Amino acid sequence: MTKSKVEETRAAGCCGSSDPAGTACCPPQAAAQAAWLTRVAKALSDPIRLNMLDVMVQGRACCGLPEPAERGVPGKGDPTGICVCDFQDHFGLGQSKASYHLRVLREAGLVREEVRGKWTFYSVDAAAARRALDAFAELMRL
Repeated sequence: MTKSKVEETRAAGCCGSSDPAGTACCPPQAAAQAAWLTRVAKALSDPIRLNMLDVMVQGRACCGLPEPAERGVPGKGDPTGICVCDFQDHFGLGQSKASYHLRVLREAGLVREEVRGKWTFYSVDAAAARRALDAFAELMRL
């Protein structure tokens, strides 16, 4: 938009209406929606967390991570997701730092966790990630 177009839009309200408050077309985000989008944005604002999500999406084969059976993980079948200990090894993080980053992602609703004995495995919640991306697109009017 040219500068004059931006100024015209501001003068006419957010969407060109004559409503100077902009409430006719630009209602404020609901408090719960705004809080959720803030948590998601915070979760995505750190390079380690972005890389953790990438590893989860690609799966353990991408990084040569050991199979859960090699670690003695209890239960039937392989768990979905990546173990906290794998993130520690892969990113060179201490247990508390890896757990912190995963907690931020979990609180944003972007990942699921599966507990197997003393092991916790994390995987991307694809439906939640899609909802977040759609909500940001709507907010940005894209």
